[in-house]
Amino acid sequence: MESEKPTVSFDQRDSSLRSASLAEVSARSLPRPESVTVVIKHHVRAQAVADYEQWLKRIVPIAQRFPGHRGVHVIHPVPGSTLYTVTVRFDTLQHAEDWFQSAARQSLVNEVMPFLASDEQRQTVTGLEFWFHPEPGQKPAKRFKQFLLTLSVIFPLTMLVPVPVQWLVRQQPWLGNTILEHLVIAAIIVGLMTYVLMPRVTRLAAHWLYE
Repeated sequence: MESEKPTVSFDQRDSSLRSASLAEVSARSLPRPESVTVVIKHHVRAQAVADYEQWLKRIVPIAQRFPGHRGVHVIHPVPGSTLYTVTVRFDTLQHAEDWFQSAARQSLVNEVMPFLASDEQRQTVTGLEFWFHPEPGQKPAKRFKQFLLTLSVIFPLTMLVPVPVQWLVRQQPWLGNTILEHLVIAAIIVGLMTYVLMPRVTRLAAHWLYE
């Protein structure tokens, strides 16, 4: 009879948190999500865009099964272009390399190559730099412009986001823990910056950023 293969688990929960006191939880360092971002650029053949879109739908859920995965954001081409920019976030460089060097990803890359006009471009960045990537041939955005543009988006969010969160805290007293309240506010701001605002703002300000 065939021996049963062990099941591989990617569960990263810490069971000790169930019995930890409030003081012990408060003393723990906050998690550092999105510490590594890999920016991938694909120049897709015009006649293969539909096939490429189907490929994207397959590869994203596969990547999500790898430990440390923190999300994928796809920036679709502007009219007249077929350049896709995909940002993949991991909590550590080691987890990112586990995915990018995996046999599963290599198989998927082999599938997509016929749809591309050139080899994929890949760059690993940390922090906020992944929002500012010029097109080939463009000058990198100057640091002070990155700072000003990021500040112009973050500052209004720091004024607006706490208002509904504080209202929610009044309705749900269990959220009144100071650390938890600030964590919720930070998570909302980072989510809005990453998925909603910065991809659009950097496109709108591209002429000023990269001039």
